[in-house]
Amino acid sequence: MTSKLDQLREMTTVVADTGDIEAVARLKPVDCTTNPSIVLKALGTDMFADDMKEAIGWGRKLGGDVDKATIAVADRLAISVGAALVKLVPGRVSTEVDADLSFDTEGSVKKAHGIIAAYKERGIEKDRILIKLASTWEGIRAAEILQKEGIDCNLTLLFAKAQAIAAADAKAFLISPFVGRILDWYKKSTGKDYTPDEDPGVVSVRDIYHYYKANGIKTVVMGASFRSAGEIEALAGCDRLTISPSLLDELAKDEGKLERKLSPDTSAKIEPMKIDEKTFRWMLNEDQMATEKLSEGIRTFAKDLETLRSQVRKELQQA
Repeated sequence: MTSKLDQLREMTTVVADTGDIEAVARLKPVDCTTNPSIVLKALGTDMFADDMKEAIGWGRKLGGDVDKATIAVADRLAISVGAALVKLVPGRVSTEVDADLSFDTEGSVKKAHGIIAAYKERGIEKDRILIKLASTWEGIRAAEILQKEGIDCNLTLLFAKAQAIAAADAKAFLISPFVGRILDWYKKSTGKDYTPDEDPGVVSVRDIYHYYKANGIKTVVMGASFRSAGEIEALAGCDRLTISPSLLDELAKDEGKLERKLSPDTSAKIEPMKIDEKTFRWMLNEDQMATEKLSEGIRTFAKDLETLRSQVRKELQQA
């Protein structure tokens, strides 16, 4: 009997939710996804010590405004982590636009152009990268602009169907609905435990998946933020799943049978919706869970980004 991980790979593209180079090399995912938390953790390892030293030296040569140099060095380090991951996977690496630009369409587009240019300087073309943006109205509009330019985007921090429909309307390449964070909110709110099939995060992703397939939407659905292998198994067959190394290892050791739960062939007809800005904001406002988790996610990523910048600023200011 093959492992559940191998069985999952037969029906779903497996993505590694980590910046751990050794784990990626060992587990051999197709794609990798990063965020400020992952980048910060990766840069804390010995493996990236030389990259840190190089980036700080580069930053000191910039001179001028320390804050501008700090941002430039932090960006350079995020690209260093992404470039290391590109070497290990055959597919794409998601690289995140700064969380503090989540409500700035123009700023997000400009930052995305900078990310693509920085990778190109290292010989990495845009077809190996996904630009990761928060699923705010402004982030979705940035993705719409970038997609028209041929730059593929990953809309993250997605908790509600309104976000998914707006992302599809923008022709985003990929969305990352967060399973575990939805479950966290409902467990705290209700005090209940949920089976994988009852899990509100699983139910949300299934709903989005069926809506997309029923309406011929090409945007890729990539479930993210898992709390257990049971959640992953409940979404077997989803386009892509981004999974932490610990859960990938758990699935690799389990030789039980994995049943396919999602398939394009089983999606019944669902009436399509068009969502303008007013409707988007109202639907999101009416969804307390999605509103709170989106806000919390942006704050968390912004905090980790500031932690990285603080470390860089300290290094730059040292004699």
